[in-house]
Amino acid sequence: MKKESIKISGMSCAACAQRIEKTVKNMDGVINASVNFAAEKLTVEYDSAKLELSQIVQAIEKVGYSVIEQSEFSSVTIPIEGMTCAACAQRIEKTVQKMDGVKNASVNFASEKLSVEYDEAKIKISAIRQAIEKLGYKPLQTEKKSANDNEEKNISALWKKFIVSAVFSIPLLYLTMGSMISWLPLPIPAFLDMMHHPLNYAVAQIVLTIPVIIAGYKFYTVGFKALIQKSPNMDSLIAIGTSAAVIYGLYSTYQISVGNTEAVDGLYFESAAVIITLILLGKSLEAVSKGKTSEAIKKLMGLAPKTAIVIKNGKETVIPIDKVEIGDIIVVKPGDKIPVDGVVTQGHTSIDESMLTGESMPIDKKTGDEVFAASINKTGSVHFKATKIGGDTVLAQIIKLVEDAQGSKAPIAKMADIVSGYFVPIVVLVAVLAFAAWLISGQTLVFALTIFISVLVIACPCALGLATPTAIMVGTGKGAEYGILIKGGEALETTHKINTIVFDKTGTITEGEPEVTDIITVPDISRNRLLQLAASAEKGSEHPLGEAIVRRAQSENLELIDGDNFNAIPGHGIEVEISGAKVLIGNKKLMSDKNISLDNLDDKSNQLAGEGKTPMYIAMNNKISGIIAVADVVKRSSSKAIKKLQSMGIEVAMITGDNQKTAEAIAKQVGIDKVLAEVLPQDKSDEVKKLQSEGKKVAMVGDGINDAPALVQADIGIAIGSGTDVAMESADIVLMKNDLMDVATAINLSKSTIRTIKQNLFWAFGYNVAGIPVAAGVLYLFGGPLLNPMFAAAAMSLSSVSVLINALRLKKFKPY
Repeated sequence: MKKESIKISGMSCAACAQRIEKTVKNMDGVINASVNFAAEKLTVEYDSAKLELSQIVQAIEKVGYSVIEQSEFSSVTIPIEGMTCAACAQRIEKTVQKMDGVKNASVNFASEKLSVEYDEAKIKISAIRQAIEKLGYKPLQTEKKSANDNEEKNISALWKKFIVSAVFSIPLLYLTMGSMISWLPLPIPAFLDMMHHPLNYAVAQIVLTIPVIIAGYKFYTVGFKALIQKSPNMDSLIAIGTSAAVIYGLYSTYQISVGNTEAVDGLYFESAAVIITLILLGKSLEAVSKGKTSEAIKKLMGLAPKTAIVIKNGKETVIPIDKVEIGDIIVVKPGDKIPVDGVVTQGHTSIDESMLTGESMPIDKKTGDEVFAASINKTGSVHFKATKIGGDTVLAQIIKLVEDAQGSKAPIAKMADIVSGYFVPIVVLVAVLAFAAWLISGQTLVFALTIFISVLVIACPCALGLATPTAIMVGTGKGAEYGILIKGGEALETTHKINTIVFDKTGTITEGEPEVTDIITVPDISRNRLLQLAASAEKGSEHPLGEAIVRRAQSENLELIDGDNFNAIPGHGIEVEISGAKVLIGNKKLMSDKNISLDNLDDKSNQLAGEGKTPMYIAMNNKISGIIAVADVVKRSSSKAIKKLQSMGIEVAMITGDNQKTAEAIAKQVGIDKVLAEVLPQDKSDEVKKLQSEGKKVAMVGDGINDAPALVQADIGIAIGSGTDVAMESADIVLMKNDLMDVATAINLSKSTIRTIKQNLFWAFGYNVAGIPVAAGVLYLFGGPLLNPMFAAAAMSLSSVSVLINALRLKKFKPY
């Protein structure tokens, strides 16, 4: 017998619960079933020999409810030290993925992090760490701090190793090549002369090579270990190539020592030393560049202040940020950063939230307004109560979202991942075959060895592994900088294919809050008097249109008069007595019911309605006094953004629950041709589905309140103006500002990122496809030059650095 708890969504009443319970109880093999409607949970006991859990889930779905998959898995991100190429990343990923209890493992070679979802009941994080160590890599602490500190240490260590190897490689190169430069005869000490003292010449080379090999010892320890475990990586290629050069050099030295002076031509030490030096240079540049790809995260992490001023026992006390507790009253002075999220309890100020939302204008804050960690207090001193601390703050959520996005893979990377897995063994095979082929063709051992080393050294799996993740890291980081949060590689890739965008009207194209647009009066009443009367009458109203009139009067500093005998007439309007006069405010139906003539205002009212405005009639003592028109006004950026999208070749549509006339009036203002009007919130996703059935790639842009099903249905769901609500579950992209231009910016950012990825992949594949045959001696076959292993090493180092530099070009991306 088995007992399971299943979370269910879609139940709207107890009858739903009963139905599910009855359905499950009637299944053969179910012993007991109980549905808790409040907790939305089914608890079921069943005979696992007769029935599987998946059959119970199917039965629930068949009666029209959804089962929410509960994750029993924990997730952790482990920074890893010692990966040198994409093959290393593949190897770690494969090993961890195979472990019992691991649901999913993904290694991002660019950020040097492993993301793991695992079942804590089956496997401990320490076992995963041990498995990584066994492969020859070093798992670091999961805290962000250690990863950043370690990055600096790693870069510093690489530069030191490069300097040591360069200090010994330059004199070695001078010793071996100096005499060959005919136009620049360089003096070489007589006791090291190759012709007269060949043994001294050979021993001097060994002495200069040993420190270089020690500086590059990691290539050998990691490379040979990977080789023994039958999963060679880039280090293996370097280790085999340089070891072959050194071993052959040592053999030639032995030959010289027994009198065979011709063996001096077989000294290959300078190749090994220069290869290691150039690759250490490449690795140092690569580490610096990789650090720059994750600068956006580091910037975000550095935003939060380290301390807060808290009021304790009536006194101001400075405490570390991690000691702040929910409910603490915090003081923030002008120029200081807000330490945690909270609500203002005293004072008023303006706060710069640009680092979170990208909104450049400071925002006024008064008692009751929310403030967010890392934003900057500009003018006044305020007290606020802490409501969210640590990982719950908006800043922490943004960091998590950006980190998750940067750790994700785009579908375009799949090909590179597959190739990386087979790349190194194929290169070793090509090198061995080329070596054998040249030997068989009658070339000398030295010639064949040159080919062998060149092929091993020129191959660059690194470029393949870095091509996609680096661009995604820079792209998502750049987006976050401008308040555009892209939730992963897949969303980033799909966005560039969008050819149709559906905008929700209310709160997306419009401000989402009615405003007074027109005030029309009859001759015997002034504009201000009409507005004052209407606002005084609507003072107690909770209707959005009434509130708009009150706001307008308050903004014009008009004094509101108290009314008597307030009476709401549902569906029509209101009736109230003000200063002894009977005031009526409402729609045309109210006026006709009260037999009030509209005089010549009827035409004006029709004109206003045709512009998408709602006319409200005001009558005093059964005589018409005027019209106040209220409308949900269009955002300033809407028209410009829609023109921009249309110029990008994207079809733009508007969806709304409003009547066709109002919808068309708004659409006309912003330049939209396709209008989907009178659509109920629950039917919006069906409209998106219809567009998709025409073969279109559809993005839905909404404020996320009643648009969630449509945002999920669309190929890309974009939640706009969510301000600091970054945890929009239904959206693929969250735009923190209320600016429609960010939609165009998000699409352009996606296009730029995918273009960069394609360039990187083309370069990475192209470089290897062209470089390996050249190194194997194909040009030499047709009378061309033979590639020196040192040039092969330089080319390899530059190839991965060039991929990184290309990805970093995205940092120049500017929003519209």
